[in-house]
Amino acid sequence: MTTAAQGKTGFRGLKVVAKTVESSLITSFLLQSEDGSDLPAFRPGQFLVFKIPSGDAKDYVLRNYSLSGSPDDLRHYRISVKREAAAGPGLPEGLSSSYLHDSIDVGDVLQADGPRGEFTLDEASNRPVVLLSGGVGLTPMVAMMNALANHSERRTLFLHACENGEVHALRSEVEALVGKRAGLFAHYCYRTPSPEDRAANRFHSEGFVTREVLQRLLCLDDYEVYLCGPPPFMQAMYQTLRGLGLAKNRIAYEFFGPATVLDTEDKPKQVASAAGAAPAPAAGAITVEFRKSGITAAWDDSTQSLLSFAEDLGLKPDFSCRAGICGTCVSKIVSGDVTYFEDPLEELADGELLLCCSRPKSPVVLDL
Repeated sequence: MTTAAQGKTGFRGLKVVAKTVESSLITSFLLQSEDGSDLPAFRPGQFLVFKIPSGDAKDYVLRNYSLSGSPDDLRHYRISVKREAAAGPGLPEGLSSSYLHDSIDVGDVLQADGPRGEFTLDEASNRPVVLLSGGVGLTPMVAMMNALANHSERRTLFLHACENGEVHALRSEVEALVGKRAGLFAHYCYRTPSPEDRAANRFHSEGFVTREVLQRLLCLDDYEVYLCGPPPFMQAMYQTLRGLGLAKNRIAYEFFGPATVLDTEDKPKQVASAAGAAPAPAAGAITVEFRKSGITAAWDDSTQSLLSFAEDLGLKPDFSCRAGICGTCVSKIVSGDVTYFEDPLEELADGELLLCCSRPKSPVVLDL
């Protein structure tokens, strides 16, 4: 049996009421319900899932885009979409981003589900905050910055890395938020600033966000860091932060891959032996048995999901989105109960579960 998370809304029509070019690569789309009524509230950091026409036998693909607007605006959602370049010579540009940039205008209606996602600002905390982003990874950070500027007194640093001023999106909005109260700061690191960037003093550091830059800006043992950007950027930043002594539980990140990829020195929490056995569970512990793999282990409640738990044990289940969207990580459950912290986007057959967004609520046996 499974217990669904609360608040599932399903796909709904969202009308584009404004389309704004934010940089040479990023365009924002302001969305509202088709009847103009209030939309479900979202937590800063969450995203929407969109049905994008695919042009082939399957009539759509699913894509998720972070909400970049203010959580206080209950009438609108905003997404800020980067036009994705072609993967190589002769190959097309990104299907969904090209569709949104080139084919969607004011008045058009998009089909979206959500808000979704566990990468959210801890609004109950009083610790100082670093919003650390690379490229289009700044989009959830702008939503977080809105919340921190309007509803918090926490010291906050908005630290953003990008190529140069031509591709730097939403800068004026961040600057306006920084000016709202004391204790808000922004730092921009341009990898290859242009002469115009230099003349206008548009950036604060040049090249990459280095250990020295972070040491100069932060007292790292006191901050909570939210991290989002391209995988190489995230891996470099995660390892740098850890090397400076920041605890793993102080770093939140949006990353659609195994967490161990971010820190190559981190070891799995539990490791199966050569004979395929994990450490013996304590009496009364909730256990997870991976029947085909011959592994049974005590569930670690600090683990995000059954998918992460399997990876910690050295297993390699198929996955893609890690957010309950694509269905790639579907598995058979032989016995036991799980609960979902994120609703699966599509209804599952009896005896199936999604590993990426579920946790055990009793001992479970998986056909994996």
